[in-house]
Amino acid sequence: MADLRPSIQADPEIELFVKAGSDGESIGNCPFCQRLFMILWLKGVKFNVTTVDMTRKPEELKDLAPGTNPPFLLYNKELKTDFIKIEEFLEQTLAPPRYPHLSPKNKESFDVGSNLFAKFSAYIKNTQKEANKTFEKSLLREFKRLDDYLNTPLLDEIDSDSAEEATVSRRLFLDGDRLTLADCTLLPKLNIIKVAAKKFRDFDIPAEFSGVWRYLHNAYAREEFTHTCPEDKEIENAYASVAKLMC
Repeated sequence: MADLRPSIQADPEIELFVKAGSDGESIGNCPFCQRLFMILWLKGVKFNVTTVDMTRKPEELKDLAPGTNPPFLLYNKELKTDFIKIEEFLEQTLAPPRYPHLSPKNKESFDVGSNLFAKFSAYIKNTQKEANKTFEKSLLREFKRLDDYLNTPLLDEIDSDSAEEATVSRRLFLDGDRLTLADCTLLPKLNIIKVAAKKFRDFDIPAEFSGVWRYLHNAYAREEFTHTCPEDKEIENAYASVAKLMC
């Protein structure tokens, strides 16, 4: 007689390798590492995290992933490299009904912050004092674009049967009230910008960007984000040689 009981699928063996901090053990400054760390946490799957000291990479890791820098992944003992391919693999493999899909519904949720980090990098690396305002304005334009998107109601926030029209979004995150792949991409970079720009350019995200601040406050209330962030000093150490003195 056939056994009709549902089979219990074993959890995959997953080990994520991320960049270590300056002490060789804590989480280092790497937005791509944090991106995958957040994805695995949000998937609700069991996994281990190993920090890799880039100043003295252990011999066993050199054999495991020669010439590869974190992040990389072991999935059932199979090596996965390239964080974009890893993200795609995890989204396809760790799928419903057992694991949640994390893809956003709206394409613009991915696109809206795509230029922000590049504008920040140009701003922080600028050495000419007279050009500082130009780079800062360019960065602020990207923040304004993000703020406008976060304050504009998404289609599923608009109730066609309601007499009251939603004019300002109240959603928690980029694509709604749940964290998605879009947030896993943008939030680690936003955290770096907030910390490094303040430290080296005395730049604060303007309070008038209410949508951005609502988004950040909601993100910092989630352990999937805060527990995967490097300490501020790791970001400051990483940018100490990148942020150029202006003359």
